[in-house]
Amino acid sequence: MTKMNDIKKMKDAELASFVAEKREAIRSFRFGTGGQNVSAARTARKDVARALTELKSRATSKTVTE
Repeated sequence: MTKMNDIKKMKDAELASFVAEKREAIRSFRFGTGGQNVSAARTARKDVARALTELKSRATSKTVTE
């Protein structure tokens, strides 16, 4: 599980690739090659949510300051 502090340190491009990577892991879990590790899928979903929250926060802060 990735901590929010680590996510906040990432740049926007890194966050986008992080989200894509985690979504691919979720997709592979869902459609057969994931195995029986349910906790890995759960943590991947939480990591995606954290990263998207940070991206949205950055987007809204940029529009407010402009």
